[in-house]
Amino acid sequence: MPTVWIKPTTEVPKPSEYIYNCPLYKTVDRSGDLDSTGHSTNYILDLKMPTSEPKDKWTKAGVAAVLSLKYE
Repeated sequence: MPTVWIKPTTEVPKPSEYIYNCPLYKTVDRSGDLDSTGHSTNYILDLKMPTSEPKDKWTKAGVAAVLSLKYE
């Protein structure tokens, strides 16, 4: 995946069959401790990724992005 520039904005893309909410994690190990909100401490946010395939394809494949460059 290429480098992604995350720029805060108030504009939210319209929900679409061709925008995948790709989860972004700190490391390839998707597990982490649960914080007080019930989310993993390894989870950061969802990236709105445009796709030419239906988003269900990527959800079923378990596609995610990670910040770590090294597999531990």
